[in-house]
Amino acid sequence: MQTLDDLLAIGVSGRTVLVRSDLNVPLDGTAITDDGRIRASLPTLQALAAGGAKVVVTAHLGRPKGVPEDRYSLRPVAARLAELLGAPVAFASDLVGESAAATVAGLPAGSVALLENVRFDPRETSKVEPERVELAKALVHLVGGDAAFVSDGFGVVHRKQASVYDVARLLPRYAGYLVSAETAVLHKLTVDPERPYVVVLGGSKVSDKLGVITALLPQVDSLLIGGGMAYTFLAAQGHEVGKSLLQADQIPVCAGLLEKFGDKIVLPTDLVVADDFAPDAKTDIVAATAIPAGWQGLDIGPATRQAFASVIATAATVFWNGPVGVFEMEAFAAGTKAVAEAIAGGSSFSVVGGGDSAAAVRTLGVDEAGFTHISTGGGASLEYLEGATLPGLAVLEA
Repeated sequence: MQTLDDLLAIGVSGRTVLVRSDLNVPLDGTAITDDGRIRASLPTLQALAAGGAKVVVTAHLGRPKGVPEDRYSLRPVAARLAELLGAPVAFASDLVGESAAATVAGLPAGSVALLENVRFDPRETSKVEPERVELAKALVHLVGGDAAFVSDGFGVVHRKQASVYDVARLLPRYAGYLVSAETAVLHKLTVDPERPYVVVLGGSKVSDKLGVITALLPQVDSLLIGGGMAYTFLAAQGHEVGKSLLQADQIPVCAGLLEKFGDKIVLPTDLVVADDFAPDAKTDIVAATAIPAGWQGLDIGPATRQAFASVIATAATVFWNGPVGVFEMEAFAAGTKAVAEAIAGGSSFSVVGGGDSAAAVRTLGVDEAGFTHISTGGGASLEYLEGATLPGLAVLEA
C-alpha cells in the first residue's frame, strides 16, 4: 500500500489531489457538537497544502436519500475546517456540477476546497457498479486525469462506494495519514497483542457487535459487556430485564457464547435503572438480577464500575467500543465516564473505537491524551477486527 509520504516524496506542488475524508460529524441544526473527525483529517490536508497541492476534498454527512437536503449540507463543516486549518476553505455547493467545476478551476496551489455532500448523488452508494463508476469518472474529470487520490476516511473504507473504491481504481492511489494510522493500530490489536488483552463493548444491540464478539472472544483475556446489549446476555442467564432493551432473537446466541466463553465474559452485577427513558426519570440502583418490572436499565451501577475498572487496571492492551450507559443523559453517564477514566488512567496500549465512544470521551471531559489512539473508524474498525475484507483498503493494496 502506497502512503501519503510516498506521494509527497514524488512532489505535489501545483498538482490536484482528490482526498476522501471522513467529516461525518454530529450537528445540532448547523452547530457542530463534536469536531473530532474534522480534527483527525487535518494532518493529511495540512501536509498536502504545505506541499503546494490543490486539495479537493470529498466527504459525506448523515444519510441523505441521494438528493440534496439542507440539514446534511457540508457548509458548516467547511467553515469549521477553515477555522482549524487557519486558512480559507473554498466550498462548492454541488459535487460535480458548475459550482464544483468553478471551485476546482479557481483553486490556488496550497489551498483546500470541499465539495458538497457526496451522498447527495445516488450514484455514490449505488449497488450497481456502472452507476458508481460513472460518478467516479465525473470526479476524475473534475480534478483532471493527472490528479492523485488519497484515501483518508477510515470510517468508510468498509464501503464499496464511488468516492472510496471506484475513484481509487482510476487514479494513482495512496493511504492518508489517518488511514495508515488506523490500519497500524488495528493490526496491532489482531496480531499478537500484548497481554492481558481486555475488550470493553457497549452500545445498544448484540446483533451489531455479534461478529466482533465472536471474532475476539477466542483472542481476549476478558470481555466486559455493558450498554443495552448487556440485557440480552442477562436474559440468556435467565434473568428478568423489565423494559430494558432486549433482542429476544439473540438470546440463544448469547447463551451459547456464555456456555463456551463464560470464564472470559464479565457482565454487570448492578445497574442504574429508571422508570422512564428520560433525563428526569425516577432512578434506583439494583442488582442486575433484580430489575423491577416496568423499569429499564440505563447504566452500569457503582459495583460494576469498580469491577470493570479493576479488570482494566490489569490490562496491557485495551480496546473499547460503545458506551456502557446512556451517557448523553447526566443521570446515566457515570458508568461510561468510569470506564473512560479507568482506561485513560492506565498504562496500557489503549484504543477507543467508534464514534459514540470517542464522543463520550470528549463530552464527559476525559483527557484524550490518556488513550494511545482514538479511532474514527466505527463500523469499519469492527469489521477489520472481525477479519473482514474492507474494499476501501483492498483497493489501495491492489
